[in-house]
Amino acid sequence: MSKKIDVEKYKSMYLEFVDNRNTTVLSFVDKEGKPFSSIAPFVKKDNKLYIYISKIAEHYELTEKSDVIDVLLLADESETKNPFATERVRWECSSRNLGNDDQDAIFEMFNTTFNKSLMDVLRGLDFSLFELTPLAGRYVVGFGLAFDVTIDGSTFAHVVVDKAKEAMS
Repeated sequence: MSKKIDVEKYKSMYLEFVDNRNTTVLSFVDKEGKPFSSIAPFVKKDNKLYIYISKIAEHYELTEKSDVIDVLLLADESETKNPFATERVRWECSSRNLGNDDQDAIFEMFNTTFNKSLMDVLRGLDFSLFELTPLAGRYVVGFGLAFDVTIDGSTFAHVVVDKAKEAMS
């Protein structure tokens, strides 16, 4: 008999986890079919993530041209009790280059989160704002505690593996 999962508790943990992150790991498949990963600071607004990256960054072109980007948020290693069950969320995202104009609300969020002086410098360089729209996600918070999710938590479904069925296959 399996133990009942308090889904609302884990959903609350998930939403808090997402709200307390500001750097993401971005994963792509490059034009040669090889995996490529990088990181970027982000802000979240209206169930979308926004990153601001330089055109000389290796992941700029991949962000601009990839149909799907994997976006990963990780718990801090210093706060992780068991590295085999690190708290994390991963979303498949579509990407759109927004440029630098008419995005005052997003840039104000970057100013508040990361430092206005730094953002003023970056805005004078070759950076561009990208909107990442999560399509599907998975939140993991421990052994047997994985959930299929949307960024806002409106979908939050416990993933259960039927070990008896697996053993028969």
